[in-house]
Amino acid sequence: MTQHPTQSPQFFLTAPSPCPYLDGQFERKVFTHLVGDKAPEMNDLLTQGGFRRSQNIAYRPACETCRACVSVRILAGEFTPSRNMRRVLHANSDLIGVMHDAEPSTEQYSLFRSYLDARHRKGGMSDMTVLDYAMMVEDTHVNTKIIEYRRRGPDTFITGRGHGELIAVALSDQMADGLSMVYSYFDPELADRSLGTFMILDHINRAKAMGLPHVYLGYWVNGSRKMNYKMRFMPQEHLGPKGWERFEG
Repeated sequence: MTQHPTQSPQFFLTAPSPCPYLDGQFERKVFTHLVGDKAPEMNDLLTQGGFRRSQNIAYRPACETCRACVSVRILAGEFTPSRNMRRVLHANSDLIGVMHDAEPSTEQYSLFRSYLDARHRKGGMSDMTVLDYAMMVEDTHVNTKIIEYRRRGPDTFITGRGHGELIAVALSDQMADGLSMVYSYFDPELADRSLGTFMILDHINRAKAMGLPHVYLGYWVNGSRKMNYKMRFMPQEHLGPKGWERFEG
């Protein structure tokens, strides 16, 4: 009988670079490749251990002098939206999200480009081409989904599909214990809809419907204003030295 050696992941450490969240700090990351048949199982384990996925790479902070990045996951089954969140849900009740396999489209890239140009013109993703975007979506060995949000149309209750132009998109991993939001973007001219909040609320509802206990939001960075929105979704758990611990603000 032929025996195949067990392949353990190899981990690597990046060189220090300026932190994109905290002025004066430098970040380092430990990372490994997510490839092969065991990638979905490995992604589950690493995400539960505080890693994030980008294409076929799983990474987490390994900074020498800072521990501000904290992994956050929402307890979907216990979540109750606030009054403001209920208003966001009502304001977007004309939208429907369709989940399908992670496949890029020119329509997605056009919206993605508009979002970057309006919100992150000086960010690290600002120069992404259509090929870079396709790689971001397709280069995955795990169970990755795209959710496209459009206005409800006359066919909604027949096909489950929306109608009209693309308004928002979420790239998410479906894991054994939850949904992990990898990246999301939306029409920057529709800021009054609070589409970022809406997509998180939609993921919580989807996780509940699928019987999954968690929605992973990535890192909350203590001291970074751009990350404060993640603290609005309670109850949640934070990953610390003793493992995942309940946090209610």
